[in-house]
Order: sequence, then structure tokens, then C-alpha cells
Amino acid sequence: MIVHPPSTGGRRVTLYGQDLGRALRPGDVAAILRRAGFCTAKFVWDDTGVFEWRDGGPDIWSMP
Repeated sequence: MIVHPPSTGGRRVTLYGQDLGRALRPGDVAAILRRAGFCTAKFVWDDTGVFEWRDGGPDIWSMP
């Protein structure tokens, strides 16, 4: 899963190239994952085997 760089309207979230939505905070990423059928309790936000955080990790949500 890729959480793209912060931009106007949040960070885009994609999985295998499919756009799953936009997130403004980590809770939004969790909601996107639940809608896609994943159990977010199994994920660790800094798990690089699951998430690719581009231009900042789960603590960066605004544009520089």
C-alpha cells in the first residue's frame, strides 16, 4: 500500500495502482483499509513491508 505525499485534499492511498481514497490523518487510512476489506488491527503503521509512506511517515499530513 502506498500513502502518497501530502497535497491539497490529503494524501492519496493506493493499493496495486488502484486509488482507494484520500486521507487527512492516520484514522482515515484505517477507514480506507476497512472499506477495502482489511483488518487494520493487524497492521503496524511503520511496517515497511505493508506501507510505503512517500515524503513523510504517518505523522506528516500537511504540505511543506
